[in-house]
Amino acid sequence: MNKVELLAPAKDLAKAKIAIMYGADAVYVGGKFYSLRSRASNFDLKDLKELSDFAKKYKAKVYVTVNIVFHDDDYFGIKEYLRVLDSIGIDGIIISSLGLIPVVKEVAPHLECHISTQLSSLNSSAVEVLKSFGADRVVLGREASMNQIEEIARKVSVPLEVFIHGGMCSNYSGRCVLSNRMTLRDANRGGCAHSCRWKYHLFDKDQIISNPNCLLSMSSKDLRASAYVERMIRCNIASLKIEGRMKSEYYIGQVVKTYRKMIDEIYEKGFLSEERLAYYDEELSKAENRPSDDGFLSGSCDNSKHLYGVNGAGVTHDYVAFVHAYDETRNIAVIEVKNVFGKYDDIEVFGPDIDNERFKVEFMFDDKWNEVERANKPTQLLYIRMPFKVHKGDMFRRIAL
Repeated sequence: MNKVELLAPAKDLAKAKIAIMYGADAVYVGGKFYSLRSRASNFDLKDLKELSDFAKKYKAKVYVTVNIVFHDDDYFGIKEYLRVLDSIGIDGIIISSLGLIPVVKEVAPHLECHISTQLSSLNSSAVEVLKSFGADRVVLGREASMNQIEEIARKVSVPLEVFIHGGMCSNYSGRCVLSNRMTLRDANRGGCAHSCRWKYHLFDKDQIISNPNCLLSMSSKDLRASAYVERMIRCNIASLKIEGRMKSEYYIGQVVKTYRKMIDEIYEKGFLSEERLAYYDEELSKAENRPSDDGFLSGSCDNSKHLYGVNGAGVTHDYVAFVHAYDETRNIAVIEVKNVFGKYDDIEVFGPDIDNERFKVEFMFDDKWNEVERANKPTQLLYIRMPFKVHKGDMFRRIAL
């Protein structure tokens, strides 16, 4: 049995490198064209080549989203684009238009074709049909329960990918026209405005019946499938996927590292105790800015899984700094300020090679060696005295009291 792949998102080159450094076996990213996250920074071909080369150093893979719902005029230039992806070492593409499969096999034979969750594949017959079309992997719809996932996995002979963390959709796997109707931004062509997360008045004919202090939102809670990872591994799921190509490096680093450690522990010990699961859930909660739930995995879907009345979104300011360098001779780190923190604050450091080490801020200096009492200028580079070694790519977060 092959070890399950941990697949992480990234909206730009820096975040893709963070995902790989923090333990992702593969990353999925969008190019400048044909991608369903058109508002992400996305990658030009130069960045994709640099990412491909970087990933190979870590024995990681790179998948590129080519997952818009194609219209005829969208096919202009697609063959050349696929040839280039193939030539620079991209491992596969994620697609939602089945007509692309024979094109890929013709012009870019080294690229795997992964069928997007946009197709809402929720049964073994559909998966086998997709395999017969030439699919190398099928991403199951997020509407499948864990029992259904296990049943599909027993019956099919094509690798399966399952979402384990991140945003959910209030409609079937993104098949929504709210954004298009309200903003002319097509959710199926990369422009979703997340209209389900807006707040709405309710009307009975011309009469407003909603509470003005509690407007309606139709948003779902985010997915957190930590309790099901062990079962997914046991039923031989090929890839566990994290959603979030619009997320920050802090979110990516924290979530990827937590699932990396969880997966490794399951393989090492053969199981995950309730105590250890609770520990990993606590770690995942440090990256949350919306309430989370197990989605459809439990087999039920009641009102508790949605956020009626509020959209649930919030912004955490716990992430305070990113480490750019460390001077071992002076025990000083060069950090980039992300959020406000100050002298005597308690800080927790985490990174690819460090697990939640804590210290109290005592000495900070700017580039002129003036002492800084309060770091409150985002992107400013500061020098900070450290009681232990840190590395480039580590992150600081404030410890909640």
